Amino acid sequence: MTTTIGITGGIGSGKSLVVSLLKTYNMPSFVADEESKRLTATLPEIRERLTALLGEEIYEANGLNRRRMASLIFHDPSLLTQVHAIIHPEVARHFQQWVLLQSAPCAVLESAILFESGFDRYVDWRVTVYAPRALRLQRVMARDGLTETDVLRRMKHQWTDEVKKTKSDYVVFNDGKQALIPQIEKLVKSLSEKQTGVPDIFLDRNVSD
Repeated sequence: MTTTIGITGGIGSGKSLVVSLLKTYNMPSFVADEESKRLTATLPEIRERLTALLGEEIYEANGLNRRRMASLIFHDPSLLTQVHAIIHPEVARHFQQWVLLQSAPCAVLESAILFESGFDRYVDWRVTVYAPRALRLQRVMARDGLTETDVLRRMKHQWTDEVKKTKSDYVVFNDGKQALIPQIEKLVKSLSEKQTGVPDIFLDRNVSD
């Protein structure tokens, strides 16, 4: 039976980097954001419900108008909740189907909103990739060419890393101070040693502090 690991963290925390390192240990990964984009483009039921909620112009000839959707939902918490209620159950269903097809001992779910979406209930272990807010802000501005205001607006719709840490079984620190690879090695070692039990590393959330 495949053990599932949910990797989360705020925007700019480096969760994708952590997932890429885990993939070098032959852990397949399911990226919730990519799957969400695929499903909104291909599932007729999602298209019908989003169109009914946001209007016909939410889809263009080449697919979902993400810029328009973002401008609508990020200024209306009610719309954001309704959009999530349309998309998240489908992503969760596809993740569960995907896990059943895996033969690897461990598989990874990458989700920026692991807890906010409720995806955490579908994984065995929950890992938060942590970085200070100021550092995350700097990273995203440099990476995506966004203004500080734009990045802060996105951050506002995610739980803080501090809150995510309290709900996680393990924390990886990607703060530029602590070496990342040794933390990943320790995590993988514990998972492989105690595949059927509770890894010792998960009993102490401050092991990497």
